[in-house]
Amino acid sequence: MATAPRPRPDPATASKAAVLSKAVVSAAHRLELSQASVAQAIGASPATVSRLFGGKYLLDPARSKEWELAALLVRLYRSLLSIVATEENARAWLRGANRALGAPPIELIARAEGLVRVLHYLDAARGRI
Repeated sequence: MATAPRPRPDPATASKAAVLSKAVVSAAHRLELSQASVAQAIGASPATVSRLFGGKYLLDPARSKEWELAALLVRLYRSLLSIVATEENARAWLRGANRALGAPPIELIARAEGLVRVLHYLDAARGRI
């Protein structure tokens, strides 16, 4: 039995998907996050993230959890960089102990609530600048 062809996404959606997909991969490379860490952070399978890094998969707004967590991961990167100024400092901050958060941020972002908690912390820090 033949399957019906999948409808093509509209160009605006396809463009958003390409932009967010590229931004996630770029942020991960710049922060030296492993594919496994990215998979945990955005709630995707390791195989899906491998295809994402290889350019064979685009994030899809229809997969709302994955899409929203990916956008939060990019937002984390941008917020952190605006505070610490360099990618080297950002990598060190992510992996360093943080008494206010109770753990290194890299450990927290593996879960959605931890990712949001780290973002709230960064937003509060940016508000003081």
